[in-house]
Amino acid sequence: MSIKVALLKSGESVIADIKELISDDNVCGYLFENPNIINYLEPELLTEEKETSKLKISLIPWILITSDTKIPVRSDWIITMVEPIEDVRKIYEEKINGKNNQNDSVNEQQNLVE
Repeated sequence: MSIKVALLKSGESVIADIKELISDDNVCGYLFENPNIINYLEPELLTEEKETSKLKISLIPWILITSDTKIPVRSDWIITMVEPIEDVRKIYEEKINGKNNQNDSVNEQQNLVE
């Protein structure tokens, strides 16, 4: 599995298992499997002995009105792709693994990331 976060021209951050689509030895697009939008909620600062920053996120399916789990994306719509931090990767994998046993693809999940 190649889990990446893609920043799209639309401004959306999408996490998915991303594979290259190749034509004539050139990357012409990407295949997003189980794509979810990362919604960044207000970060909160917690103070104990020192300040710790936590980021609250929610993951929701990228296109709510489809049952497709594999969606092709043109390469010119992607600004950049990066590795997610381990906590975000874990949240995504837990959601996808849990969803495979359910029919509810519109389930929203909120988590804290340190």
